[in-house]
Amino acid sequence: MTDDFYKTGHTRLKQKRAVAMGYDEKKDSAPQIKAKGKGYTAEENGIPVQEDPSLVALLSQLEINERIPESLYEVVAEVFAFIYYVDREKTDK
Repeated sequence: MTDDFYKTGHTRLKQKRAVAMGYDEKKDSAPQIKAKGKGYTAEENGIPVQEDPSLVALLSQLEINERIPESLYEVVAEVFAFIYYVDREKTDK
């Protein structure tokens, strides 16, 4: 996630940008962008979040259901490894 700012009246509020990815190894040749947005929806719903502003900036340029480019496979694989680890930790508790 990365931070965006917007103004309401005289108050400056901070919002995070996020990109959700999905991958089904049985039918997808590569991970895809599943959603993009701002705010704290993922955190509020207990979805694992890994913050990487540079990656979010790159992935935000892609369209929904667009495949991740090969140049990002390695870093995206690290994100999925993190998610699998967090999910496994939750299951073990």
